[in-house]
Amino acid sequence: MNKTELIEALAAKTDMSKAAAARALDGLTDIIGEKLAAGEQVAILGFGTFSTIERAARTGRNPSTGAEIKIAASKAPKFAPGKALKDAVKK
Repeated sequence: MNKTELIEALAAKTDMSKAAAARALDGLTDIIGEKLAAGEQVAILGFGTFSTIERAARTGRNPSTGAEIKIAASKAPKFAPGKALKDAVKK
């Protein structure tokens, strides 16, 4: 399912227009991104928790040449599914 299909499904499920569903989805993703950038976590009960993890600097290898390269420290988004989502997928 891509973003367009998700917007169509959201509009059908909530009886709102596709434009309103698109604005709602864009607003949700913007808010989650802003909160993660600020170092906060976003928990949606029954769905899951969005958070960030810190990746330490490390040494890796270039797969083509085998040469060592330094990989800088970074932050990455993380998602932990909630129990209700896990149970829904198991069915």
